[in-house]
Amino acid sequence: MSGADVSAGVGPGPEGPGLEYHLLQRARRWSWWRPLVGVLTLGILTQFIALIVLMVAFTVGFVVLGGGGSVGDFLSSLADTDDVSPLSLAFLNALWALAIPCVLLTAFALHGMRPGWVASVAGRPRWRWMATCFGLALVALVATLLVSALLPAQSGDPQITGQVNDWTSTTRDFVLVVLLLTPLQAAGEEYAFRGYLTQAFGGLLRSRWAAVLVPALIFALAHGAQDPPVFVDRFAFGLVAGVLVITTGGLEAGIAMHVLNNFLAFGLALAFSDMSSALNPTGGTWWSLPTTVTQSVVYLVLATWAARRAGIATRTVPEAGGRGGQAGAELEPARPPV
Repeated sequence: MSGADVSAGVGPGPEGPGLEYHLLQRARRWSWWRPLVGVLTLGILTQFIALIVLMVAFTVGFVVLGGGGSVGDFLSSLADTDDVSPLSLAFLNALWALAIPCVLLTAFALHGMRPGWVASVAGRPRWRWMATCFGLALVALVATLLVSALLPAQSGDPQITGQVNDWTSTTRDFVLVVLLLTPLQAAGEEYAFRGYLTQAFGGLLRSRWAAVLVPALIFALAHGAQDPPVFVDRFAFGLVAGVLVITTGGLEAGIAMHVLNNFLAFGLALAFSDMSSALNPTGGTWWSLPTTVTQSVVYLVLATWAARRAGIATRTVPEAGGRGGQAGAELEPARPPV
Protein backbone atom coordinates (compact mmCIF):
# COMPACT_ATOMS: atom_id res chain seq x y z
CA MET A 1 0.00 0.00 0.00
CA SER A 2 1.32 3.39 -0.92
CA GLY A 3 2.21 6.03 1.61
CA ALA A 4 -0.54 8.38 0.39
CA ASP A 5 -3.39 9.15 2.74
CA VAL A 6 -6.66 7.39 2.19
CA SER A 7 -10.10 8.51 3.23
CA ALA A 8 -11.01 8.41 6.88
CA GLY A 9 -13.35 5.75 8.18
CA VAL A 10 -14.16 3.62 11.14
CA GLY A 11 -13.70 0.05 9.97
CA PRO A 12 -11.60 -2.14 7.68
CA GLY A 13 -10.66 -0.07 4.68
CA PRO A 14 -8.75 -0.25 1.38
CA GLU A 15 -6.77 -3.33 2.38
CA GLY A 16 -10.08 -5.06 2.92
CA PRO A 17 -11.31 -7.50 5.56
CA GLY A 18 -9.03 -10.12 7.01
CA LEU A 19 -6.65 -7.77 8.82
CA GLU A 20 -4.99 -9.01 11.98
CA TYR A 21 -5.01 -6.79 15.06
CA HIS A 22 -1.50 -5.41 14.58
CA LEU A 23 -2.37 -4.20 11.06
CA LEU A 24 -5.58 -2.30 11.86
CA GLN A 25 -3.96 1.13 11.60
CA ARG A 26 -3.38 0.42 7.91
CA ALA A 27 -7.10 0.04 7.31
CA ARG A 28 -7.97 3.68 6.66
CA ARG A 29 -5.74 6.72 7.18
CA TRP A 30 -2.38 5.22 6.45
CA SER A 31 0.94 6.97 5.88
CA TRP A 32 4.30 5.77 7.15
CA TRP A 33 4.69 8.82 9.39
CA ARG A 34 1.37 8.45 11.20
CA PRO A 35 2.38 5.71 13.69
CA LEU A 36 5.66 7.53 14.45
CA VAL A 37 3.84 10.79 15.15
CA GLY A 38 1.26 8.79 17.06
CA VAL A 39 3.83 7.22 19.40
CA LEU A 40 5.28 10.68 20.13
CA THR A 41 1.80 12.15 20.60
CA LEU A 42 0.78 9.37 22.95
CA GLY A 43 3.93 9.87 25.01
CA ILE A 44 3.21 13.59 25.36
CA LEU A 45 -0.43 12.99 26.24
CA THR A 46 0.23 10.33 28.88
CA GLN A 47 3.44 11.64 30.42
CA PHE A 48 2.73 15.38 30.37
CA ILE A 49 -0.84 16.43 29.55
CA ALA A 50 -2.56 13.71 31.59
CA LEU A 51 -0.08 14.23 34.41
CA ILE A 52 -0.85 17.96 34.58
CA VAL A 53 -4.60 17.40 34.38
CA LEU A 54 -4.49 14.84 37.17
CA MET A 55 -2.27 16.98 39.39
CA VAL A 56 -4.68 19.89 38.99
CA ALA A 57 -7.66 17.65 39.80
CA PHE A 58 -6.01 16.18 42.91
CA THR A 59 -4.88 19.64 44.04
CA VAL A 60 -8.40 21.04 43.70
CA GLY A 61 -9.67 18.14 45.77
CA PHE A 62 -6.98 18.77 48.37
CA VAL A 63 -7.88 22.44 48.66
CA VAL A 64 -11.65 21.88 48.67
CA LEU A 65 -11.44 19.18 51.33
CA GLY A 66 -9.13 21.32 53.43
CA GLY A 67 -6.16 18.98 53.54
CA GLY A 68 -3.46 19.88 56.01
CA GLY A 69 -0.05 21.14 54.91
CA SER A 70 1.08 23.02 51.85
CA VAL A 71 0.10 22.28 48.27
CA GLY A 72 3.78 21.75 47.42
CA ASP A 73 4.15 19.07 50.07
CA PHE A 74 0.92 17.47 48.89
CA LEU A 75 2.13 17.27 45.28
CA SER A 76 5.48 15.86 46.40
CA SER A 77 3.69 13.12 48.32
CA LEU A 78 1.74 12.16 45.21
CA ALA A 79 4.95 11.50 43.30
CA ASP A 80 6.69 9.69 46.15
CA THR A 81 7.03 6.04 45.13
CA ASP A 82 9.60 5.32 47.85
CA ASP A 83 6.98 5.74 50.57
CA VAL A 84 3.73 4.79 48.88
CA SER A 85 0.46 5.92 50.44
CA PRO A 86 -3.09 5.06 49.37
CA LEU A 87 -3.36 8.52 47.83
CA SER A 88 -0.14 8.22 45.83
CA LEU A 89 -1.19 4.74 44.63
CA ALA A 90 -4.54 6.19 43.58
CA PHE A 91 -2.73 8.94 41.70
CA LEU A 92 -0.46 6.45 39.90
CA ASN A 93 -3.35 4.19 38.98
CA ALA A 94 -5.49 7.10 37.82
CA LEU A 95 -2.62 8.36 35.66
CA TRP A 96 -2.42 5.04 33.83
CA ALA A 97 -6.21 4.89 33.59
CA LEU A 98 -6.06 8.17 31.63
CA ALA A 99 -3.92 6.36 29.08
CA ILE A 100 -7.14 4.83 27.72
CA PRO A 101 -8.70 8.11 26.49
CA CYS A 102 -5.23 9.24 25.37
CA VAL A 103 -4.91 6.13 23.19
CA LEU A 104 -8.42 6.47 21.79
CA LEU A 105 -7.90 10.15 20.99
CA THR A 106 -4.59 9.45 19.23
CA ALA A 107 -6.02 6.55 17.25
CA PHE A 108 -9.00 8.60 16.09
CA ALA A 109 -7.10 11.79 15.30
CA LEU A 110 -4.26 10.17 13.34
CA HIS A 111 -5.82 6.99 11.97
CA GLY A 112 -9.56 7.66 11.86
CA MET A 113 -10.16 4.66 14.12
CA ARG A 114 -13.34 4.34 16.13
CA PRO A 115 -12.56 3.45 19.79
CA GLY A 116 -13.63 -0.16 19.44
CA TRP A 117 -10.92 -0.91 16.89
CA VAL A 118 -8.27 -0.48 19.55
CA ALA A 119 -10.07 -3.05 21.71
CA SER A 120 -10.28 -5.86 19.16
CA VAL A 121 -10.73 -6.92 15.55
CA ALA A 122 -14.46 -7.04 16.30
CA GLY A 123 -14.55 -3.25 16.51
CA ARG A 124 -15.65 -3.45 20.15
CA PRO A 125 -14.62 -5.00 23.47
CA ARG A 126 -15.77 -8.62 23.63
CA TRP A 127 -17.06 -8.68 27.20
CA ARG A 128 -18.06 -12.34 27.44
CA TRP A 129 -14.68 -13.36 26.12
CA MET A 130 -12.99 -11.10 28.67
CA ALA A 131 -14.99 -12.76 31.46
CA THR A 132 -13.76 -16.13 30.23
CA CYS A 133 -10.20 -14.80 30.26
CA PHE A 134 -10.51 -13.77 33.90
CA GLY A 135 -11.37 -17.36 34.75
CA LEU A 136 -8.43 -18.68 32.75
CA ALA A 137 -6.08 -16.14 34.35
CA LEU A 138 -7.22 -17.32 37.78
CA VAL A 139 -6.33 -20.90 36.86
CA ALA A 140 -2.89 -19.76 35.71
CA LEU A 141 -2.33 -17.86 38.97
CA VAL A 142 -3.27 -20.93 41.03
CA ALA A 143 -0.72 -22.95 39.05
CA THR A 144 1.83 -20.23 39.68
CA LEU A 145 1.24 -20.29 43.44
CA LEU A 146 1.58 -24.07 43.50
CA VAL A 147 4.92 -23.94 41.70
CA SER A 148 6.09 -21.06 43.90
CA ALA A 149 5.32 -23.12 47.02
CA LEU A 150 7.59 -25.90 45.78
CA LEU A 151 10.59 -23.61 45.26
CA PRO A 152 13.14 -22.91 48.00
CA ALA A 153 12.53 -19.75 50.01
CA GLN A 154 14.70 -16.85 48.91
CA SER A 155 16.02 -14.20 51.25
CA GLY A 156 15.65 -11.61 48.51
CA ASP A 157 11.91 -12.19 48.20
CA PRO A 158 10.37 -8.84 49.23
CA GLN A 159 6.82 -10.08 49.65
CA ILE A 160 6.38 -13.34 51.58
CA THR A 161 7.57 -13.06 55.19
CA GLY A 162 5.37 -15.68 56.84
CA GLN A 163 3.76 -13.15 59.23
CA VAL A 164 0.52 -11.47 58.28
CA ASN A 165 0.42 -7.70 58.66
CA ASP A 166 -2.08 -6.06 60.99
CA TRP A 167 -5.32 -4.72 59.51
CA THR A 168 -5.34 -0.94 59.78
CA SER A 169 -7.24 1.97 58.30
CA THR A 170 -4.33 2.43 55.87
CA THR A 171 -4.67 -1.19 54.79
CA ARG A 172 -8.38 -0.61 54.24
CA ASP A 173 -7.66 2.44 52.09
CA PHE A 174 -5.10 0.50 50.04
CA VAL A 175 -7.61 -2.31 49.47
CA LEU A 176 -10.23 0.16 48.23
CA VAL A 177 -7.74 1.80 45.84
CA VAL A 178 -6.57 -1.57 44.51
CA LEU A 179 -10.09 -2.89 43.96
CA LEU A 180 -11.43 0.28 42.35
CA LEU A 181 -8.49 1.61 40.35
CA THR A 182 -6.04 -1.22 39.66
CA PRO A 183 -8.28 -2.72 36.92
CA LEU A 184 -8.27 0.67 35.18
CA GLN A 185 -4.49 0.98 35.63
CA ALA A 186 -3.92 -2.46 34.11
CA ALA A 187 -6.32 -1.76 31.25
CA GLY A 188 -4.63 1.59 30.61
CA GLU A 189 -1.22 -0.05 30.28
CA GLU A 190 -2.66 -2.68 27.95
CA TYR A 191 -4.33 -0.04 25.76
CA ALA A 192 -1.05 1.87 25.54
CA PHE A 193 1.50 -0.94 25.10
CA ARG A 194 -0.45 -3.85 23.63
CA GLY A 195 -2.97 -1.57 21.99
CA TYR A 196 -1.55 1.51 20.29
CA LEU A 197 2.12 0.50 20.25
CA THR A 198 1.32 -2.96 18.88
CA GLN A 199 -0.73 -1.47 16.07
CA ALA A 200 1.82 1.28 15.44
CA PHE A 201 4.92 -0.89 15.13
CA GLY A 202 3.02 -3.80 13.64
CA GLY A 203 1.52 -1.58 10.97
CA LEU A 204 4.73 0.33 10.29
CA LEU A 205 6.89 -2.77 9.87
CA ARG A 206 4.11 -5.18 8.83
CA SER A 207 5.57 -7.72 11.19
CA ARG A 208 4.10 -9.82 13.98
CA TRP A 209 7.54 -10.02 15.57
CA ALA A 210 7.89 -6.24 15.71
CA ALA A 211 4.34 -5.91 16.98
CA VAL A 212 5.16 -8.15 19.94
CA LEU A 213 8.84 -7.51 20.70
CA VAL A 214 9.07 -3.71 20.50
CA PRO A 215 6.11 -2.93 22.81
CA ALA A 216 7.26 -5.63 25.26
CA LEU A 217 10.71 -4.06 25.46
CA ILE A 218 9.30 -0.54 25.91
CA PHE A 219 6.89 -1.89 28.52
CA ALA A 220 9.71 -3.39 30.58
CA LEU A 221 11.90 -0.29 30.25
CA ALA A 222 9.01 2.00 31.21
CA HIS A 223 9.05 0.56 34.74
CA GLY A 224 12.36 2.32 35.44
CA ALA A 225 15.45 0.97 37.20
CA GLN A 226 15.04 -2.67 38.14
CA ASP A 227 17.12 -5.76 38.81
CA PRO A 228 17.73 -8.09 35.84
CA PRO A 229 15.35 -10.83 37.11
CA VAL A 230 12.56 -8.27 37.57
CA PHE A 231 13.23 -6.81 34.11
CA VAL A 232 13.12 -10.28 32.54
CA ASP A 233 9.88 -11.00 34.38
CA ARG A 234 8.22 -7.86 33.02
CA PHE A 235 9.63 -8.37 29.54
CA ALA A 236 8.29 -11.93 29.55
CA PHE A 237 4.90 -10.63 30.68
CA GLY A 238 4.90 -8.16 27.79
CA LEU A 239 5.82 -10.89 25.32
CA VAL A 240 2.99 -13.16 26.45
CA ALA A 241 0.45 -10.32 26.45
CA GLY A 242 1.65 -9.29 22.99
CA VAL A 243 1.35 -12.80 21.59
CA LEU A 244 -2.15 -13.06 23.04
CA VAL A 245 -3.21 -9.91 21.19
CA ILE A 246 -2.32 -11.64 17.93
CA THR A 247 -3.68 -15.10 18.79
CA THR A 248 -6.98 -13.78 20.21
CA GLY A 249 -7.43 -10.66 18.10
CA GLY A 250 -7.78 -8.17 20.93
CA LEU A 251 -6.78 -6.79 24.31
CA GLU A 252 -9.20 -8.77 26.49
CA ALA A 253 -6.86 -11.64 27.35
CA GLY A 254 -3.98 -9.34 28.24
CA ILE A 255 -6.18 -7.10 30.39
CA ALA A 256 -7.51 -10.08 32.36
CA MET A 257 -4.01 -11.43 33.01
CA HIS A 258 -2.71 -7.98 33.94
CA VAL A 259 -5.52 -7.24 36.40
CA LEU A 260 -5.27 -10.55 38.25
CA ASN A 261 -1.46 -10.42 38.28
CA ASN A 262 -1.56 -7.01 39.96
CA PHE A 263 -4.33 -8.05 42.34
CA LEU A 264 -2.11 -10.92 43.47
CA ALA A 265 1.03 -8.79 43.75
CA PHE A 266 -0.68 -6.01 45.68
CA GLY A 267 -2.60 -8.47 47.84
CA LEU A 268 0.59 -10.27 48.86
CA ALA A 269 2.27 -6.94 49.58
CA LEU A 270 -0.58 -5.78 51.82
CA ALA A 271 -0.74 -9.12 53.63
CA PHE A 272 2.96 -9.81 54.16
CA SER A 273 5.06 -6.78 53.27
CA ASP A 274 4.30 -3.22 52.12
CA MET A 275 3.16 -1.44 48.99
CA SER A 276 6.44 0.41 48.50
CA SER A 277 8.26 -2.91 48.12
CA ALA A 278 5.70 -4.08 45.58
CA LEU A 279 6.08 -0.98 43.41
CA ASN A 280 9.88 -0.90 43.73
CA PRO A 281 11.01 -4.55 43.79
CA THR A 282 14.71 -4.98 44.57
CA GLY A 283 16.89 -7.97 45.25
CA GLY A 284 15.18 -9.91 42.50
CA THR A 285 16.09 -13.56 42.22
CA TRP A 286 16.30 -15.83 39.20
CA TRP A 287 14.23 -18.32 41.19
CA SER A 288 11.27 -16.18 40.15
CA LEU A 289 11.64 -17.40 36.56
CA PRO A 290 9.97 -20.80 37.13
CA THR A 291 6.87 -19.04 38.44
CA THR A 292 7.04 -16.54 35.57
CA VAL A 293 7.27 -19.33 33.01
CA THR A 294 4.46 -21.25 34.71
CA GLN A 295 2.01 -18.37 34.65
CA SER A 296 2.97 -17.31 31.15
CA VAL A 297 2.88 -20.75 29.53
CA VAL A 298 -0.24 -21.96 31.33
CA TYR A 299 -2.21 -18.82 30.54
CA LEU A 300 -0.97 -18.58 26.95
CA VAL A 301 -1.96 -22.17 26.25
CA LEU A 302 -5.34 -21.90 27.98
CA ALA A 303 -6.31 -18.59 26.39
CA THR A 304 -5.23 -19.61 22.89
CA TRP A 305 -7.04 -22.95 23.19
CA ALA A 306 -10.20 -21.34 24.57
CA ALA A 307 -10.22 -18.66 21.86
CA ARG A 308 -10.00 -21.26 19.10
CA ARG A 309 -12.63 -23.47 20.71
CA ALA A 310 -15.02 -20.52 21.12
CA GLY A 311 -14.41 -19.25 17.60
CA ILE A 312 -13.00 -15.91 18.73
CA ALA A 313 -12.00 -14.01 15.60
CA THR A 314 -8.38 -12.99 15.09
CA ARG A 315 -9.02 -11.06 11.86
CA THR A 316 -11.55 -8.49 10.75
CA VAL A 317 -14.55 -9.65 8.79
CA PRO A 318 -17.06 -7.65 6.67
CA GLU A 319 -19.37 -5.47 8.73
CA ALA A 320 -22.80 -6.97 9.26
CA GLY A 321 -25.93 -4.91 8.79
CA GLY A 322 -24.02 -1.62 8.89
CA ARG A 323 -23.32 -2.02 12.58
CA GLY A 324 -19.98 -1.39 14.26
CA GLY A 325 -19.73 -5.00 15.46
CA GLN A 326 -18.27 -7.75 13.32
CA ALA A 327 -20.16 -10.86 12.30
CA GLY A 328 -18.57 -13.95 13.74
CA ALA A 329 -16.08 -11.95 15.79
CA GLU A 330 -17.31 -13.53 19.02
CA LEU A 331 -19.58 -16.51 19.45
CA GLU A 332 -22.21 -15.77 22.11
CA PRO A 333 -24.16 -18.93 23.37
CA ALA A 334 4.28 -14.07 43.20
CA ARG A 335 5.34 -11.68 40.64
CA PRO A 336 5.75 -7.90 40.75
CA PRO A 337 2.88 -5.73 39.59
CA VAL A 338 3.24 -4.65 35.97
